[in-house]
Order: sequence, then C-alpha cells, then structure tokens
Amino acid sequence: MKKNFLWVCILICISALNINAQFTQQNAFPNLSFNSPIFLTDAGDSTNRIFIVEQSGRIKVFPNSSTSSSAKVFLNITDRVTSGGEMGLLGLAFHPDYKNNGYFYVNYTTDDPNLRTVISRFQVTSNPDSADKNSEFEILTFNQPYQNHNGGWIGFGPNDGYLYIAAGDGGSGNDPDNNGQRINTMLGKILRIDVDGGTPYAVPQTNPFYDSTNVNIKKEIYAWGMRNPWRCSFDPETGWLWAGDVGQYAWEEIDIIENGKNYGWRCYEGNHTNIMSGCNYPEYIFPIWEYDHSPECSITGGYVYRGSTVPELEGKYIYGDYCSNKIWALTYDGINPATNQLLLTTSGGLGSFGVDENKELYWTSFNGKIYRFVPTVTSVENQINPTEYSLEQNYPNPFNPTTIIKYNLPEESEVTIRIYDSIGKEIDSITAGIQQKGSYQKTWNAEKFSSGVYFVKMTAKSLSSNKTYSKVIKMLFMK
Repeated sequence: MKKNFLWVCILICISALNINAQFTQQNAFPNLSFNSPIFLTDAGDSTNRIFIVEQSGRIKVFPNSSTSSSAKVFLNITDRVTSGGEMGLLGLAFHPDYKNNGYFYVNYTTDDPNLRTVISRFQVTSNPDSADKNSEFEILTFNQPYQNHNGGWIGFGPNDGYLYIAAGDGGSGNDPDNNGQRINTMLGKILRIDVDGGTPYAVPQTNPFYDSTNVNIKKEIYAWGMRNPWRCSFDPETGWLWAGDVGQYAWEEIDIIENGKNYGWRCYEGNHTNIMSGCNYPEYIFPIWEYDHSPECSITGGYVYRGSTVPELEGKYIYGDYCSNKIWALTYDGINPATNQLLLTTSGGLGSFGVDENKELYWTSFNGKIYRFVPTVTSVENQINPTEYSLEQNYPNPFNPTTIIKYNLPEESEVTIRIYDSIGKEIDSITAGIQQKGSYQKTWNAEKFSSGVYFVKMTAKSLSSNKTYSKVIKMLFMK
C-alpha cells in the first residue's frame, strides 16, 4: 500500500512536469540563408568574420553577428567546380599566416579534363571580403574513379603548420580497387604536405614513407585505411586530429589519426571484419567509437568544443549523423573508454560543423541555415511548493553513468534526496540530514543500475517554520 501510494504521488507530480532537452538549437544568423552550405570557418585574422562554403563553388563571408543581414561573395569558382551528390567545393583552409600573406586553400572536384580532386591556393585582393579568382595555383590533384567518397576536409596542423588533406577511397562499394590499403595511391588516405617548403609543395621528412626508394609509393601519405573521411578537425589544446570516417553498410566510426597508422578499411568496417583477403598488415588501428546503422547511416565528424558559451561541453567531441540528424557529445581522454551523450536532433539536413575565431561551435544545414547550441535551463514547476526552495533538473540528462543534482535551501532544513525507479521503488539515497542555508550539488552514479527512466525526489523541512518542500524530477540513464 505504501509503495502504491508513493507511485501515485510520483505520477501526479510527473503529470505536471514540463521537461525539456538539455540543449536546443538556435538559428545563429536568422537574417541569412545559403545554398547547400557544407562548411563554416574563420580566417584566423582577428577580423571576427564567418566564411561559408557552398557546395556549388561559392565561398561567402559576413560579420560574425546575429544581426548580419547580408553575405558577400568571397570567391566564386562555380565554373570550375563539378558539384552534385558528394562532389563540389568541399573544403576550405586559411594559411596560418593568412593575415600577412592572404593565402587560402580549397578542395574541390572537377571533371575538366577528367573527374579529379583539386587542392588549390588562392589569394585575397586588397578588399578583405573578396578573393582573386584568377590567383588560383594548383597544389595537388589526383583522379577520382567514381563520383562518391571524395573526402573533402583540409586543414593546417596547429603544431607543425602542414596542410592535411582527407581523401576518400574513390567510391563505389567495398573499395573495389582496395585503395584504402594500397600505398601507391592517394585515395583512402590522410595526406600531409608542406605548402611553404617547396613549389608546389614539399613532403615533410617525418611522413611515414618519406625515405622510401620505391617511386610508386605516395610519400604524401600520413595515415591510410580510410573509407570516406568527410570531416576532420584538430583539437587546438591536445593537437589530436579527429576524423569521422563514413562507413558502408553497418558501422560509422570516429578515429584519432596518428602518423603512419593504418585504420583498417576495407579489411575492417569499424571494429568488424569486412573483406579480409590481403589483410596481412601487422597492426590495424581501431576506432575510439563506433555506432551502427539503426537508423543512423553517415557520420559527420565535428570538433572538440573549446568555446566558452556552453561550458558543459568543454573538451567533448561534438559530432552528428547526416541520416538521423542527431548530434552527440563524445567524451574521450585517451585513457578511459569513450562515453557518448545525445545532445539533440537537428532539422533541415546536417551539413557539417565549424568553429569561429572564438572557438564557438556551429553547424550548417541543407535548409540553408546555420545553427548553434543554446543551453536549456530545465526546470520543473509546482505551484504548491515554496518558491524560495528549488530542485534543478539534473545535468547531463540523458546521462551515463553519473549526473549532477543541484538544489537550493533558503533556510536551515532537514533534507532527504531519494532515487526511485520507473515503478516507484526506492533504489538509492543520495543525502539525508540537516543542512544550512545555501546552494548544494550532489553526484549520483547509476553504474550499477540498468538503463531507463528514474526519478529523484527532494524533501526539505524548515527547522524554523516547519514549512515542507517536496519536488520530483525525471531523469534518463542511457548506457
């Protein structure tokens, strides 16, 4: 009878709850819209501008302000770019010394004279919002046998200043030419070149095949065994190169890319065997995280958050999935197994992520909009409870396996905080006793329990007025 009464009380409390997601999305630039925006970045020149890459071959620029109402065309090479599907203007990177030399680099596909990837350098004009279209200097090119799996990301290493290039395996299914494992092709690789060391570039001496005497081996290779690393990024604090490698039929993966490592494709898809013929390499590197196709199907690599507006995400790798539009935060320190947290489901078709010069995170959407995170202060209101007491929504929520519960006491009170499962059975107690006026936070570890819905109930009785406060909130534990 006691249990049933408790459960009825919890149901009554929960029926009035308005529980929101921990994060929501906000249109960062509501007065602007773009045509298939697939990348966002800044120039690193302290001008606080945003650059948007449109797949058809345009780069647009505008002041980093939510009130911006127009974007200028920084570069238009639509006449040189072959776009559609997975082809187009796919990547943009500004030279580390862009402020002085005005150089920036692009990655695009063209079918002139044959289907190929082109890495080119351009230069800005005297107008900082306009590049010289005729300044193109082709740095590197390689043929593409199919129209898909072009990779697309390029970026400069924060520590070495070299240009990194993410190249897919060339397309089709199951990598028919085994490009991912062959080191005589640039397909299925992370490449690294020194654009300042020669014309058109030099190969860094620390590249794994730099000393090879075999003329067929591509010395530009930094790492191999990739399928389609659509989006990569460097964490400026650790120097780690993160890659989201798009899988084939079953698994998506996240890798930390290291010099001279083989990441397994086509022998492995994620942690799982795929086509094992000829797979005799002594050591494959497996992903730090993988997820299956249910209903996800195409990872969009992101960034380790190093901004300041959403401190809850500090140090977490933010990434998403094109098919489900879900966005997650992955926690990984290189020692302990990674843990994953769903942040939200976006809308409009996830393009890719990007950061501004303040390291704040955005994502582009195929509906033409640019979004960013807005923390949601979730609360549960019950009008019969005293307003001076409060129990805040736990954070994170969903969580795995720990979550923080915060509460406030306006006066000395006797406090009990208990945890209940979904059928109203008490399973744990966090704290109990007399506490002084103030703000408190407690951590609950659900590691020994199964995934599911739980409830936390706080009861506080004032020692001076005999006033009693009681509140229930809902939590979601997801292993």
